[in-house]
Formats: sequence, C-alpha cells, structure tokens
Amino acid sequence: MEPSDAGTREPPADAGSGKVRLLDRELWGRREIKVRTAPSFIPDKSLYTNTPYQPPEPDELTRREGDTVAEFVRAAKNRGIKVWFQVQSAIPPGYRVQFGGPSDSDRPLGPDGSAGPPRVDANASLAAPDVIEYGRAMMKDLARAYPDIDGIRLDWPEYPPYHAHALFFGFSDHALRVAGAMNIDTDRMRLHARQVQHNLSQALTDELLGKSQYLDDSNLARWLADYPGMLDLLTLRRKLSFDLITSFRAALPQHMALVPQTFPPPFHLLSGFDLASTARIVQGIGVKFYTMHWPMILSDYAQAMAVGSASSQAIANALVTTFGTGEQPPSAIEQFRYPEPDEDHTASDSAIREKINTAQAATDACQIYAFTHAYGPLDDVARRARACWEASGGNMWVNRYGYMSNEKISAFADLVKPAR
Repeated sequence: MEPSDAGTREPPADAGSGKVRLLDRELWGRREIKVRTAPSFIPDKSLYTNTPYQPPEPDELTRREGDTVAEFVRAAKNRGIKVWFQVQSAIPPGYRVQFGGPSDSDRPLGPDGSAGPPRVDANASLAAPDVIEYGRAMMKDLARAYPDIDGIRLDWPEYPPYHAHALFFGFSDHALRVAGAMNIDTDRMRLHARQVQHNLSQALTDELLGKSQYLDDSNLARWLADYPGMLDLLTLRRKLSFDLITSFRAALPQHMALVPQTFPPPFHLLSGFDLASTARIVQGIGVKFYTMHWPMILSDYAQAMAVGSASSQAIANALVTTFGTGEQPPSAIEQFRYPEPDEDHTASDSAIREKINTAQAATDACQIYAFTHAYGPLDDVARRARACWEASGGNMWVNRYGYMSNEKISAFADLVKPAR
C-alpha cells in the first residue's frame, strides 16, 4: 500500500455512510488517506486459465514492498502466533473489499431483473461459475505463495443484507439454472418475491407492524406461509452460499483451516448463510459484530418500508424488535444513522450475547468466533469487546487494527489478562 490521490479511501467509506470514520492509528501521518495497493506476491497465472477473471498484475510496489507480508508471516510463526488471511468470496480479484467486482453478466439480480442501486458490497451472484472458479484459483494461489499460514477467513460468502433490495437477489441466469436443477418453480419464485417486496414497502400498517416479533426460523416460515416461492428463494440462497464455501474448502490444502464470516442472527437468515450445514465442513465460523453497521442497515430497510402508510415510529419499533439490536427504538427512522467516531454504538451487550449464543446453538460443536470491531470511542469499544469475549468463551477476533489506539490496546490487554 502507498499513498495515491487516485486511490481508494482508508478507512473505507461504506458506500458513503462511513465517511465519518477516521483512523486512530495514522497512515502516513493522516487519519484518512487515499491509497493504492498492489499484490504482495507473484500470482501463478496457470491457476486462472479456466476463468476470465485474473489477479492484479504485480508492479513496482510489489517488487519494492511485497516481501513485507512474507516477512511478517515468518516472524509471527517464529513466535508461535497463528496467521490468517482474510479475502473476499465473490468480488474478484478478492484481496480487498475496496476494489474489484464482477462483470455485468455475473451480477446478482432481483426479481425485476435489475441489480438495483449501488451497494456497500460488490458481491457477484454466488452461482456465477467464473467467479467460483476464480475463488478456487485464489485459494490455491495463496496457499502456494504462503504455505505457512494457518487458514483463510472468507468474507461475505452470502448475499450481504445491507440493503433491502439485496434481500431478493437470486434471479441471475446462473442462479435460475441452479434453481431449475433443484426443481424450484422459478416463475412462482419470481412472482412471490415481487409480492413480498411490494408488501414490505407499500402494504404495511401500524397495526400490522405492532405485531412484529423477533425473526427466527419459525417466524420466518409463518410469515411467508402464503408465499412458498419466497421460501424457495431463501432455500436457493442457502444452497448457493453452502456450495460456494464447499468449493473453496476443497481448493485449500487440508492443513489450512477455512473460517467463513457471516452476519449475526437473524441477519444471516436473510443473507443465505446456512449456519448448521456450513458448520459441518469448516473449522470455525466468524460472526461479525460490526455494530456501526446495524443502524445503517435498519435505516436502509426503513426507507424502503416508508413509502406506504405506516408511521415512522411503528417502522422503527418493528425493525428493532425484528432484528433484536437491543437499542431503544428511535422516534423516527431518520434517527437510524452511522455513529460518529466519538459516539457510542446503540447495540446492547445483551443483544450481542444473545446473537453469539444463537449462532453457537445452531452449529453444535463447530467453533463460533465473535468478531468485534475497534471503531468507536474507547469505553464503548471495550464494552462491546467484553460482551463478545465473554459470550464466545474468549474466542474473539478484532477487526480493523487502524482503529486500535494504544489506549484501546491496553483496554483489550486488561480484558484478556485474567484468562491468560
């Protein structure tokens, strides 16, 4: 990485909502900066002959700085520290979320045949063969270039549920072919998906929203009982996620672990991540508690729901109840917003613990890792980390070192010290 006026922002802007974010640990003396990146190794092009997607070309930055990553891996391993790489599951070239994306023919599509407005993520259709083949090649390439790493953290092997329109993805040609092979009536699936989409945006009333309950498997099945085509769509999305993870697991050497990452319950029910099935083929599952995203997600859903006659207060109450975020429902949907760097996150400790417990109960003996996030003021970062640490039994990872000030590192040291 190096500074570049033509590069991408660090920290990421999260489709505009995260522009308020500033780094605690400066890069080149700045708390926000534009950077460009290059591969840290020379990709093996022979691995990518079966896909039109290709890894980025090494350049002068690769030659000048690329060995840094390998040196870090060696130094960590010499100290008995495990090393993992995080990559993207369906955003070629897959190294960083801030750049890349699928071709038009591989984009995910909704029931109206469109990809909708821009999203936080740039995930492809999980059924796109060329994207899957590229991901398999990337797994093999990383294992070849860095044979001593302990495993891969696989981000977004699902349809990220940041946006209301993304909840209905599954109508690309690739996905429809899989649905046909599953004997799904794709015409009914499209019809019922559009009806549910309409009902959630224009047919809501305060009375109906007042009956909201926490979203779980049984409530989801009950709410969609009259729309079996929508249930088929959710079944399809789970299969696509599971098949993609299965394919990537097979591409890695057996000694390297695969830990896919997902959204916390009940968001995973909408993203297509199958906790129970996935737990049987991987070496752990990461559940992400990036709680600055929760009000951003609820805000997008609320805006989609607000085109009908339902009141702002009723929508806000229903969303907090349905997704169990543990916050005091705001009086208006406009109050769902991305927190500032010095602003506490609205997610409660009890909500974090409950979601970890729910995920662990669904995965039996498979290890659940709680992924906490270092963005936010010191005391609130420590509060959320403690909830993750305690509920997961000390199986916690911290995302975004760039927000880890020395004071936050000390707070984390105090948290883990009794266990050590």
